[in-house]
Amino acid sequence: MIKEQDRFYATGKRKTSVARIWMSPGQGRVQVNHREVDDYFPRPTLKMLINQPLALTNMVGRFDLYILTSGGGIAGQADAIRHGIAKALLAYNPDFRTALKRAGMLTRDARKTERKKYGQAGARARFQYSKR
Repeated sequence: MIKEQDRFYATGKRKTSVARIWMSPGQGRVQVNHREVDDYFPRPTLKMLINQPLALTNMVGRFDLYILTSGGGIAGQADAIRHGIAKALLAYNPDFRTALKRAGMLTRDARKTERKKYGQAGARARFQYSKR
């Protein structure tokens, strides 16, 4: 996390998605991959997920967010953005740590897709067995 002239940076991750967040004081504009957040995330649940750390710390509308995200799908990217915003808020004010930690937003969700194994149909699924 780098702080340079009231601009805070953090990285969030989820599955194969990575989100880089730049947070600066402003009117609450959110830009994801050079597009408005409403254009990038069509589902309201994903927008709500992104705003959770800001709502928890009463910082909604106080920061402009510039976000670059890559990898995975839109749900994984939304979770990565949420993780990154929580870390950027922590860089802004370390007093937010207890509230964000209690809500589980600072913990990186380490669950990833398990690899397919040879001799099997998938990670856990076996090929169909026929007795006769």
